[in-house]
Amino acid sequence: MTKKLTWILSTLIVFSCSKKEIQGYRGQGPTQRVSTETKPVQKQWKGIYALEDSSLYFSNDFEGGRLNGVVADGNDHYTVLITAENEPINPSPWYAFKVWSKEQKSITVQLVCQNSRSRYYPKISRNGTIFQPLDSSKYTPIGVGEGQYGIQAAPESVEIQLDIDNEATWVSAQELWTSSRVENWINALDQIGGVKQSIIGSSREGRPIRMMTIGNEEAERALMIISRQHPPEVTGFLAMKSFVETLAGKSSQAIHFRESFVTYVVPMMNPDGVDNGHWRHNYGGIDLNRDWQDFNQPETSSVRDFLNASSSEGKEFVFGIDFHSTWDDIYYPIDMSVSDESNQIIYDWIEGITTRLPQKQTNVRPSKSISPTMVSRNYFYKNHNMPAIVFELGDNTPRDFLREKGKVAAEEMMKQILERL
Repeated sequence: MTKKLTWILSTLIVFSCSKKEIQGYRGQGPTQRVSTETKPVQKQWKGIYALEDSSLYFSNDFEGGRLNGVVADGNDHYTVLITAENEPINPSPWYAFKVWSKEQKSITVQLVCQNSRSRYYPKISRNGTIFQPLDSSKYTPIGVGEGQYGIQAAPESVEIQLDIDNEATWVSAQELWTSSRVENWINALDQIGGVKQSIIGSSREGRPIRMMTIGNEEAERALMIISRQHPPEVTGFLAMKSFVETLAGKSSQAIHFRESFVTYVVPMMNPDGVDNGHWRHNYGGIDLNRDWQDFNQPETSSVRDFLNASSSEGKEFVFGIDFHSTWDDIYYPIDMSVSDESNQIIYDWIEGITTRLPQKQTNVRPSKSISPTMVSRNYFYKNHNMPAIVFELGDNTPRDFLREKGKVAAEEMMKQILERL
């Protein structure tokens, strides 16, 4: 792509940013039905951007990559442009790119996100697998927002300083956990034993919807765990990963639990969105966590069909969790005023986690709206009598705490369920 074309693209995008308000919402209980019929998405161009007479390069040509234009501004300053797959959309501007140079040098990169502020703090890697937050001395927010958290508190854009050479430096909104890497993780657990994998459907672009089965497949009582309906929500995935590894572990509690229960896990609900670097939606242009009423999208339909088949075979679902990410750790249970006593286990579980992890008090925001279902938690409860919750982890929650919280959450869940036998 030529400099002229990238300049034209940048002008159009920046102009668009100045003329529109940021659109978005956050919540787990919409009270009005929204359409989930397929909408067009912008398929980003993937490849290598050659700049400075082909001595410096940017690339988005990998799973999870997101970079929609690059402008060389002069004096080793570059503007990277990030656009969404379609609109309106939650302001979760995902970005991921590689940059390298023929000669070792320091550059400044400004991240500009169309119709959004800069939500995610940059992560840096030299191999695309191990990421660390960018050194704060190399991070400059531009147009700092107001408030403690939320999109209005985020800066309008950011500048980052990078020291690059002829080996790629990866820059990403969060760690890259794409479909191939998740498949490798599932395969590793499968080889250890105690975990079986299957494919319960396909995404709109034809990627497999993978399911893990943990425990006694003949057990009458079952649990349902899902994650990654929204592509950028990696912290929720990481907590889920620790949760699953604890369930599949060698502790006496886990072994006992697996003898009496079976847990089904769909670790990546939206593989198209993840691999295409989407901000929020699947390849059908839809927020999957609004499609648990009409089931217009193949990803949600795959889980629905599996649950219906399991229930018809006599499975009793006793617990359901949908792992997500947001600005800070939050639990979204169903309010007891609109649920029966079986849902009390969710609140006892939250109390158990909070007691063991007092260093981080987590918000509990019960929802009094369960109709229309639309979100996974409501569908699980209304259609399968399953006590269920949306479990949100903060975008910037420390990774070691994510692992600990996932582990404790699994242990407390097993404890609560086993005590009710």
